[in-house]
Amino acid sequence: MLKSRFFRKILKPRFEDIDQVRLLYLLSLLVGFLSALAAAILKNAVHYTHQILTSGITRESGNYLYLAYPITGMFLTVLFVRYVVRDNIGHGISRVLYAISKRKSRLKFHNTWTSIIATTLTIGFGGSVGAEAPIVLTGSSIGSAVGSFFKLNYRSITLLIGCGAAGAVAGIFKAPIAGIVFTLEILMLDLTISSIVPLLISSVTAATVAYFTMGEKVLFSFNITEAFNVANIPWYILLGISSGFISLYFSKMTLFLEKGFAKVSNVYVRLCLGGLILSLLIYLFPSFYGEGYDTVLLLLQRGVDPVIGNSIFFRFADNFWMVALFMACLVFLKVLATSSTNGAGGVGGIFAPVLFTGGTVGFLFASLLSRFLNIDLPDNRFVLVGMAGLMAGVMHAPLTAIFLIAEITGGYDLLIPLIITSTAAYITTRSFERHSIYHVQLAEKGELITHDKDKAVLTLMDWRKEIETDLSKVRSTDTLGDLVKAISNSKRNLFPVVDEYNILEGVVSLDEVRSVMFNRDLYNTIFVKDLMTIPPSYIDMKENIETVMETFRKTGAWNLPVLNNGYYVGFISKSRIYTTYRELLIQFSEE
Repeated sequence: MLKSRFFRKILKPRFEDIDQVRLLYLLSLLVGFLSALAAAILKNAVHYTHQILTSGITRESGNYLYLAYPITGMFLTVLFVRYVVRDNIGHGISRVLYAISKRKSRLKFHNTWTSIIATTLTIGFGGSVGAEAPIVLTGSSIGSAVGSFFKLNYRSITLLIGCGAAGAVAGIFKAPIAGIVFTLEILMLDLTISSIVPLLISSVTAATVAYFTMGEKVLFSFNITEAFNVANIPWYILLGISSGFISLYFSKMTLFLEKGFAKVSNVYVRLCLGGLILSLLIYLFPSFYGEGYDTVLLLLQRGVDPVIGNSIFFRFADNFWMVALFMACLVFLKVLATSSTNGAGGVGGIFAPVLFTGGTVGFLFASLLSRFLNIDLPDNRFVLVGMAGLMAGVMHAPLTAIFLIAEITGGYDLLIPLIITSTAAYITTRSFERHSIYHVQLAEKGELITHDKDKAVLTLMDWRKEIETDLSKVRSTDTLGDLVKAISNSKRNLFPVVDEYNILEGVVSLDEVRSVMFNRDLYNTIFVKDLMTIPPSYIDMKENIETVMETFRKTGAWNLPVLNNGYYVGFISKSRIYTTYRELLIQFSEE
């Protein structure tokens, strides 16, 4: 804290004369630079850890070390998170979305470095997850920290979070456009002139830094040589539809398995269960070790032979049906490997597993068509297009999928197939599931910020802070005289009627009492129960803001009681909600 104040005192004179727009431009450059450095550190740490551990493993050695490495890495991760971090750092992108909607875009400072260490331990030792979500959390946390340091408002900090996320994606993939589109589609930031320029600055800065820190090839790059064939359009459409259904399987199964692991209360039992499942899967299918980009590269450059040749199924490499079964297992079991990693306590995302699964789907799709219809299809094109299709389906981010694959292939020769397959996959998935895997759980709780400004402001609003608890409570057995005393000591015109257990029985309005309150002869003959009315409805503390507003609309009331498990808490007024809404709208809107 003292260091923060010291640096702020030094920097304040230098920045206090800079207007807000120019300051944001400078800070977006800083955030992009730091996010790219974080991405480079993480990718190199994962790469060298992986290389050191697996350099001596060969097919002849029996792959037995694959049984030990993953559970060891997750054990170290659990220890690090449990005893050093002491906070949940999994599901990075969902945590960023939650911070934007419910924490005023404030992410904890430790997220700027803890995900790097935890993800290195998880993936470097073989965890079957991706590094993208943790590095997005890291970049977003850098943006949040920088914005908080300069005491910027909510909207500016949110924009810097977007800059951090864009910089992270651009730095990992050396794909600046994909970084920007990812932020707009996944984090759902508004696309305005004031937001697009900082995102551009951050993304291009990160991509440039990536050239210097990770060289020409970032993750993987592949240049398309075959020309686009219009006759293959129907197959790209069919691949998109297939990818859409597999995306549904991937999303639903991920959520189902992670909920299953969450039911295991003992962290070490959960670790052993997930670790054993993952170790067995990696032993049978070494392609599940780590992120899986090596497998995608092999499929692009050399086909399936080296992929199956590195497993215990190498003796079946000449049997088409066994190879097809092997590839199908990669498609449908990758989600189990990923969920076991995260469920057991590992730290990683689904970005890389989605690309791995999509590439495998594309290769298997092209192989089956070539076999049954005798169609000569370019396998590498379908691998890349399949990656885009599954990303569009699982993440509900077709534009990110299109531009990411286009950029990592070094051109836009694949643009038409990418658009066709991504669109078909997205439409197919969206027909059955409204929200992406990142958004669905937040959406169910009413905690998801959207591009709809009205809904976004409502999501930001914590209506529970507007509950009025200063109303004088009365009992139904109180006399009119007791009620008049309560009225004389209160500045409110509503009086909740509760019993001895604080359960609401009704409400008395001052308007209903005026006709008798000055008649002293009635003070001992009329009771509160004779004057009280039943509210048209009530609101439970667990309800989201949309339900609160809908209740006000249906009842036409201006004040409604709030209950918590049946017990009286206070009253909420429509006018207070509207006032808070207007204040938030001003903050959220363009300045």
